[in-house]
Amino acid sequence: MIFEVFAVGAAFLFGLAVRPLGLPPLVGFLAAGFAINALGPGAGMPAETGPILDHLAELGVLLLLFTVGLKLKLRQIGEPQVVGVALLHFALSVALFTPLARLLFTPDWTLALLVGIALAFSSTVLAAKMLDAKREMGSFHGRTAIGILIVQDIIALVVIAVFAGKVPGPEALLVLAAPLLRPVLHKILDWAGHEEVLVLAGMALAVVVGGYGFEVIGLKGEIGALVMGLLLSTHPRAGELSKALWSLKEVFLVGFFLSIGMSGLPDWDAVVFAVVLGLLLPLKGVLFFALLVAFKLRARTAFLSALSLSVYSEFGLIVASSIPAAQSFVVPLAIAVSVSFLIAAPINHLAHPLFERFSDRLRRFQRGTRHPDEQPTELGDADVLIFGMGRTGSAAYAVMQERGFRPIGLDADNYKARAHAEAGRNVVFADAEDSNFWTGVRLERIKAAVLAMNDLEAKVIAARTLRAKGFEGPIVSHALHDEHLTQIQEAGASRTYLTMREAGRSLAQNACDAMEPAKRSGT
Repeated sequence: MIFEVFAVGAAFLFGLAVRPLGLPPLVGFLAAGFAINALGPGAGMPAETGPILDHLAELGVLLLLFTVGLKLKLRQIGEPQVVGVALLHFALSVALFTPLARLLFTPDWTLALLVGIALAFSSTVLAAKMLDAKREMGSFHGRTAIGILIVQDIIALVVIAVFAGKVPGPEALLVLAAPLLRPVLHKILDWAGHEEVLVLAGMALAVVVGGYGFEVIGLKGEIGALVMGLLLSTHPRAGELSKALWSLKEVFLVGFFLSIGMSGLPDWDAVVFAVVLGLLLPLKGVLFFALLVAFKLRARTAFLSALSLSVYSEFGLIVASSIPAAQSFVVPLAIAVSVSFLIAAPINHLAHPLFERFSDRLRRFQRGTRHPDEQPTELGDADVLIFGMGRTGSAAYAVMQERGFRPIGLDADNYKARAHAEAGRNVVFADAEDSNFWTGVRLERIKAAVLAMNDLEAKVIAARTLRAKGFEGPIVSHALHDEHLTQIQEAGASRTYLTMREAGRSLAQNACDAMEPAKRSGT
């Protein structure tokens, strides 16, 4: 039980401590890792704490990448703004960081090159965690950021193969046959049901088939978990599987952040290294922003994607630890990664307000052409706005249509919006948190608005902006928690309800309707 006292106790206390400061819990988990590392040996911490946390961290990363894959579409990885930005940013970052590392930290050009390469990557785990927490994995900027990270991970595998001599053998070509597994994987998910076996199916596919299976053929298990998720992303129950694994993934990821903090106690040189790299972190984001704008993305998408990517990567630690010449920099890199997490996490939490504050300046860099993430300005003859076209929004759309209204659905997931449009529904790609959408959109014909998104912040922004634009019709929203209702009402919603409570009332109404014939007949 000593391990649980140290790991679970420290994670809970530090995670709880940062909440009043408005910081995400992962900042507390990183601090807990450093505290365990500093105090553990003198307080009786068992020797196996580090290895156990490393194992939990590996499981958490595999599950995270598997769930990321479940929400991705394979074709988005090949889009120009994804592949082009990933390759150019990597090349330019190496060209920037290598001479700096040579000038400031080491006289060895080869070692400086390896440090530059390690710093060129961005954290897949942190970006995915932050986007997932804000329900932005399916948004245009979220998909763009994740696509770039996947290309970076592939580059990292190539770097390890070249510098560490770990070139995959011929058996690695078996990965090309992975798409042939899709029918089998889909059938497994059909058989798994909806409860414990579904969770175990996800674990088995992520950890065993993806993680261990890819390592057997000489590839990284992280890529295998991601590929398994991609192969299942078209299954109708992919979303259900992702939700089933959510809590398990979150618990294991605590181990990841603890293990980063426990990777080593810094000496003075490591502290200087981390501070210098922390000061250079904005350059990483500025370069991402410039490249994304150059690929015709709007300033908002470029800013939010760049902010998600402005952090050093745990994959850089893997690269450094896999190459003998760079192993002396593993601990300084770990400290630098931790510092970048501490900087990036709270800033990303404020990403949307930050863009609104600096939007006028940032839009000056936007290219004057049609953008892949263009927002609509005309809503046609629609008279009801439905924000968010998931299950709740789709049901609201169908009811409105049945009752003679002309609804239009808006969704920040461009793939979801396209699928609805192809099915004959009046649905367009638009983001309620995008000020550019609100600047151009015309609302004269709109009689009512339904807020069916999952994210609280998006609902609050939509309600507040609708009222600010002079909309006087009803704004209806649902929420999962009582305190969320108050925030949505204060933003301007005229009618709100708790999702689960309304579901219970609907069940009761259906039960009463079913009993009505028997009541009338007196039986």
